[in-house]
Amino acid sequence: MNFLNFLLSAGIGYLLGSLPFAVVIAKCYGVNILKYGSGNPGATNVTRACGKFAGRLCFFLDAVKGFAAASWVFFAVENSLELACVGIVFAVFGHSFSVFLKFKGGKGVSVVIGGLCAIMYWSILIGLAIWLVVFFLSRMVSLASIIMAVSLPISCGFFFGAFSLPTYFALAIAIFVIYRHKENIKRILNKTEYRFGDKK
Repeated sequence: MNFLNFLLSAGIGYLLGSLPFAVVIAKCYGVNILKYGSGNPGATNVTRACGKFAGRLCFFLDAVKGFAAASWVFFAVENSLELACVGIVFAVFGHSFSVFLKFKGGKGVSVVIGGLCAIMYWSILIGLAIWLVVFFLSRMVSLASIIMAVSLPISCGFFFGAFSLPTYFALAIAIFVIYRHKENIKRILNKTEYRFGDKK
């Protein structure tokens, strides 16, 4: 992995991640998502503000950002798992600290899912199954996302080995996702976290 390819992967990943699809979609519904609910420009808040279709579209487009940040490397640069990981990391940073939103942004879970679909699909399939179970039991997107993030390095360790690059990468992603959910964790512990189905 040479330095120029690293810069390309990081730069393209960051710019892709920075694309504020949540803001654009919500604006089409006449909503400023940055001032609605939690103010988080992500699929969950878009769902609350604009409905299920808008939320699912936002989730899909954000996931595409992560997938594109990882997969373009294999077509345009070199067959490099390392560069794909760089692209995903910077796409998550771009999503969370978007240059188009004055370095504010979402939690990055959908971007992680899209990116990992490109390089470690078995782990993300397990993670998604865990997410669904936790969500249906708790009705909390945040809790489901946190537990899914924790599952990623565990499943990667099983498929790729405990000391492999994918496992270290998944561990770093998990730590970042958990950190981005620190306020949600406080609300979960205080039993004040939003549950789907509750009144807005």
